[in-house]
Amino acid sequence: MAKKSAAKIKQQALDYPIPQTRDQVVEAIAEIGRRQRERDRIQAAMNDELAAIRERYEVEALPHTETIKGLTNGVQIYCEANRDKLTAAGKSKTVAFASGEVKWRVTTPKVVVRGVETVLQTLKSLRLTRFIRTKEEINKEAILADPEAIRHVKGITISQSENFVIVPFETELEEVV
Repeated sequence: MAKKSAAKIKQQALDYPIPQTRDQVVEAIAEIGRRQRERDRIQAAMNDELAAIRERYEVEALPHTETIKGLTNGVQIYCEANRDKLTAAGKSKTVAFASGEVKWRVTTPKVVVRGVETVLQTLKSLRLTRFIRTKEEINKEAILADPEAIRHVKGITISQSENFVIVPFETELEEVV
């Protein structure tokens, strides 16, 4: 029978040394700041290049976009003027052409409410409360304000954690006007 070996725990080796003194921690935080600023510079350069590339291609695509808009308007005007003939007097919502098809589609209904408070008051005064939604939910702010009151309620826990944050000191250049 083969002998079972003890479970091995593998952990990735650290690529960077752990500071051993306060001075080394100060230097490590300063290095983090330098690296963050360099990363920000690289990201800004990338965004500048991407903006230039995007602008170049948008300019190149603009004539095509304008032509597509014009052709689309023309096709729509023709199809609307000849809709009865094209759709067999409304029997079809799709018309096939040799190079593609056109469709007339009705969107799903949607409710648009302007002046919510006024509309709510009107619905209440007309006794149309079936159109008013009342939402019931847990008041978490009240629980945090009085955690002792809910101590014995199952299903509610108050959790808190601690984050370790490193904030390298920086200064910003002032703009001279």
